[in-house]
Amino acid sequence: MKNNNKNKGKNKTRNKVKNVKNNAKSNNINKRKKKRIWTKVLLIILLILLIAGGVFAYKVYKNGGGLTGILATAVGHDENTKKNLEEFKCLVLGISTDEEGALLTDTIMVASYNPNTQKATLLSIPRDTYTGTNPAKATPYQKINSVYSRKENPQDVLDAVNKVTGLNLQYYVIVKTEGFIKLVDAIGGVTFNVPIDMDYDDEHQDLHIHLKAGEQLLDGDKAEQLVRFRHNNDGTSYPEEYGDNDVGRMRTQREFMMEVIKQTAKVENIFKLGEILDVAEENVITNINFDVAKDYIPYAVEFNTENLLTAVLPGENTNKNDAGTWVFVADEDETAKLIQELFYDRDKPEEATDGNTTNNTNTTGTSTVSTKSKSEIKIEIINGTGVSKNLQLAVDDLEEAGYKVTRTGSTNTTSKTIIMNKKNISGAVLEGIEDSIGIGTVEDTESSSSKVDVTIILGRDYNNK
Repeated sequence: MKNNNKNKGKNKTRNKVKNVKNNAKSNNINKRKKKRIWTKVLLIILLILLIAGGVFAYKVYKNGGGLTGILATAVGHDENTKKNLEEFKCLVLGISTDEEGALLTDTIMVASYNPNTQKATLLSIPRDTYTGTNPAKATPYQKINSVYSRKENPQDVLDAVNKVTGLNLQYYVIVKTEGFIKLVDAIGGVTFNVPIDMDYDDEHQDLHIHLKAGEQLLDGDKAEQLVRFRHNNDGTSYPEEYGDNDVGRMRTQREFMMEVIKQTAKVENIFKLGEILDVAEENVITNINFDVAKDYIPYAVEFNTENLLTAVLPGENTNKNDAGTWVFVADEDETAKLIQELFYDRDKPEEATDGNTTNNTNTTGTSTVSTKSKSEIKIEIINGTGVSKNLQLAVDDLEEAGYKVTRTGSTNTTSKTIIMNKKNISGAVLEGIEDSIGIGTVEDTESSSSKVDVTIILGRDYNNK
């Protein structure tokens, strides 16, 4: 009996070992099967990804490649989407609040962007622009900077700006001062050349401006001081050649805006996008919905501020009214011409009334040389010196010599000053332009679509001329 029990025990042990081995073998087989299955699944997934990646890469290529191509593809664009996009225009308002809670409209601009030409415009609207019908009866309540504070209705401001400019703006972006400060801080500050010493205090607005002239890194608080400055405590303001009081203020605002655009677009700020969007969500009021924005953003990321034109609404300041109130009255004819040039004709070739290219030329052999007089030649100056005051110096030099500067702008810092002959201006005239600014290398870059005869790009060598 004992032997039988021992044998039974041994058999059970053998069976257990056998079962364990069989189970292990079975588990290994199952594992190998699962591994083969997962390998197939992974290969299939990889194949799908490769195919999808190839399709995506192809679409990126068709959409222009680079970051623009990636973003355009990601939001569902094809190669025809951009072609069908019109120039985007919107009203930009900068709003602050005084100690009593009253809303102040510090900045009023019309901004435009054309994704197909990569050209943009900033048009400043003076805060004192009269919105009534009879300037002789003007009151402070009828100034354009009072429109928003009445009912806090953006549409009222849109209507007022559209009436003055003749545009048909539909979109607005209202930026609170707090948001402006936080945005500048979020991008690490903005390097800017402050044009003059600024010293101003307004207890009513709790506004204190104390900045020294010169290039410096401005944080959000200092940036607010810069764009809100009009005059010093002693009544002095920007020099006349820069643009006194509100004219100088608008110029500074436009030039600072250009720097904000350039410096926000830096690669390192891509990683701060979340913070920037949080600032916008809390401090920006707009009627631009995502469906509209997503169509333009992919192309705007590669915008070069060299293609940004800035201007101010033409008109005059006057207090010839019953109340003695100073208002800015827009010049209707000059405004119409400026609006046409900035927003409608900028990308069209200049044509004479007979439909042919602008005349005033003599033909000698196969070349056509312009015979325009100094005052007829349209000159564009783009400041690439890194020093904002140099732009006005060049304008003054040329206009003193009898030339006409019709456009100005800024670009990234460049080393050499270049005088670009766009309309085959004669060598003698170009030499005169070079003599007037004291430096420059002439290049023939004839362009039938150019709106100017000569473009001057001021380089750093202009600083030491």
